[in-house]
Amino acid sequence: MRRSIATVCLSGTLEDKLAAAAGAGFDGVEIFENDLLACPLTPEEIAGRCADLGLAVELYQPFRDFEAVPEELHRRNLRRAAHKFALARRLGADTVLVCSSVAPEAVDDDALAAAQLRALGELAAEHGVRVAYEALAWGKHVRTWERSAELVLRADHPAVGLCLDSFHVLSRGGDIAGITEFPAEKLFFLQLADAPHMRMDVLQWSRHHRLFPGQGAFDLAGFTSRVLAAGYEGPLSLEVFNDVFRQAPPGRAAVDAMRSLIVLEEACVRRAPATADTAEARRFAEPPPPAPAPEGFAFVELAVDAESGTEVARTLAATGFAHIGQHRSKPVELWQQGDARVLLNATGSSRAAIGAFAVETGDPEGAARRATALLAPALPRTRGAAEADLTSVAAPDGTAVFFCRTGAADGWLGDFILSGSPGPGRTGITAIDHLGLAQPFDAFDEATLFYRSLFGLAPEHDAELAAPFGLVRSRAVTDPRRRLRLLLDGTVLRRGSWAPAVPDPQHVVFATGDIFRTARALRERGAPVLDVPANYYDDLDARLALDPGLLAALREHNVFYDRDGDAEYFHLCTPILGSRVFFEFVQRSPGYHGYGTANAPVRMAAHRAAHSCARG
Repeated sequence: MRRSIATVCLSGTLEDKLAAAAGAGFDGVEIFENDLLACPLTPEEIAGRCADLGLAVELYQPFRDFEAVPEELHRRNLRRAAHKFALARRLGADTVLVCSSVAPEAVDDDALAAAQLRALGELAAEHGVRVAYEALAWGKHVRTWERSAELVLRADHPAVGLCLDSFHVLSRGGDIAGITEFPAEKLFFLQLADAPHMRMDVLQWSRHHRLFPGQGAFDLAGFTSRVLAAGYEGPLSLEVFNDVFRQAPPGRAAVDAMRSLIVLEEACVRRAPATADTAEARRFAEPPPPAPAPEGFAFVELAVDAESGTEVARTLAATGFAHIGQHRSKPVELWQQGDARVLLNATGSSRAAIGAFAVETGDPEGAARRATALLAPALPRTRGAAEADLTSVAAPDGTAVFFCRTGAADGWLGDFILSGSPGPGRTGITAIDHLGLAQPFDAFDEATLFYRSLFGLAPEHDAELAAPFGLVRSRAVTDPRRRLRLLLDGTVLRRGSWAPAVPDPQHVVFATGDIFRTARALRERGAPVLDVPANYYDDLDARLALDPGLLAALREHNVFYDRDGDAEYFHLCTPILGSRVFFEFVQRSPGYHGYGTANAPVRMAAHRAAHSCARG
């Protein structure tokens, strides 16, 4: 199927948007009227630019406030339409989007609306174009796809058909079952957008909070599959209004958009019965290789400089990690306790940051091929003689993501000269539980789709936190077996000069089977532990009426606590190491799948106080 994107999805001039769409591999574009009006090129020159870039102009939009109006206004509307239809032809478009009316003059009269749409179809046919009629979710009288479909059928003109927009249908909770029965020849256009579930005015929801497929909560695969089952043969076209996307670099946003369509097509193919044999499945491009099941973290790599490297190494030793190896050709140290492995990479100038992590998988080659198919940018890597051939790609925030099989004969551990062994679990750490990755506010939804698509992770535990320095979004993504957990955090707005002393903190979270054993061992070994305010424990007592002995132990060891039903979660933290990284130690009881997110504002304030004191 052809893939298309509306120019309204992207930032920049129309020329910028067209170049970005072509660069991301789109087959066509919807040209939004505002973009055309601001462009110095003539419609013919725009058509030529699109042709040079290999882009079809699939749609010109929008034409507003046409149907069910008094006769005098109807005549003026037809004159206006004639100009727009002629303009569409000059652009090379054969379809014009007509939105259901929000005009105050519009009346609730289906017979009149259908008659005027038929007249519009007559005019469109004279210009060699088609009218794709769409129900706006906030239309004055026509708000549902069912009513717009009825008007299209009553208009009964070959140049008048239906545009189905996933946002307008799904935001109103529309029944999509009947779509499969709608006549295929009347399905003129399909527009796709995802969105989070929100309780707000639908117009504001639409204008500011749409997302690319796979970034929100709509069942777009179910919706799209029904449209295709009805016999729709036009392009899959994205129409996303989003404040962040419309100020992001257009090339990057276009790649994110294309990735979302690839993932949506893959989901539609999976839903089709007897996938390989169905006509529906054959309409799509070859899907990417399936996501290999992740087995956990092979390692996390911290980028450090001379000063922070010493601090982090000292902290690792105090928390029970052993320095067991040195890279053969790079200044990279390997530290390990249990199955938790941390690499310290001193090749950069960072004052301690998560520079990379590796996902353990039985098929790293397949994972790399999938990443390539999903347009993840491959990172160059200097490889020494006899060193493992590792593939890494860049996540939206710049973090390098590797695919590994640690136990293989030619695995990554062979790149290290081993000088020791992890030994016994000195402080009870068994593995990496999860990573906390701070995301730039304008890459949060892109990161969700990136990790969701690469590894088959599902988002869960969305939260917004009233943190000491502004609102923070938090979202976890994990695989069904919970072997790979990532916690994505991001501020809602870019901060200026007023910012916390610890901007964009990241954390490596280690699992332990006994948090108090770990806490005592950390104290005995002199490991730094973050001080938690006494007010926090007073509140725990008031809210949860914990056993006095448990409360005393939490208070004594600066352990945070959370509970979900009978399932419990204990966690304690180090102070910030370098400028933004800290370690966390957690114990989960069976059935607890969260991350202690409710405790994050207290932890952030404590980190800020400790960091400011250390610097002062």
